[in-house]
Amino acid sequence: MPECRCRHCQQVFLPSIYHPNQSVCSQPECQRRRKGEYHRNKIGQDAAYAETVRNSQSKWRAQHPDYWRQYRKRRPEAASRNREQQRRRDRQRRLENLAKNNLAVDLKSMACEVWFVGPTVVDLAKNNLASTKVFICQTLDGQTGLAAGLAKNNPIEV
Repeated sequence: MPECRCRHCQQVFLPSIYHPNQSVCSQPECQRRRKGEYHRNKIGQDAAYAETVRNSQSKWRAQHPDYWRQYRKRRPEAASRNREQQRRRDRQRRLENLAKNNLAVDLKSMACEVWFVGPTVVDLAKNNLASTKVFICQTLDGQTGLAAGLAKNNPIEV
């Protein structure tokens, strides 16, 4: 029987004589990934299977109502990490809304340029609405110094 290369770990292995088309080796990590791929594909292709999975998850949540509260209590670092990730997702969503904003059509008639400066400038690739000479600066450590003073005197909601 010919040797095969595992599509996950790239190691050479001998397929099972009962499953000659085997494409994943028998390592636990590779098998876990194979099962996860199957599960995701099955949910995407089979509506009845997807509904069964959702029902099973909601039934489990109903039987364990305090699970997440206890989890966060036992693992404060995970709760902190989750809060930071949510803040990052919220910032990304606000930037996407800003980048896709096409309501400022009147600004095109002005002889101006817009300059976005900061770590999230890459996310604003689709913002081609107006030409203005406005500098929007973002501090790395929150609002301190001049940025804090400007924010207090001139609140701008993004």
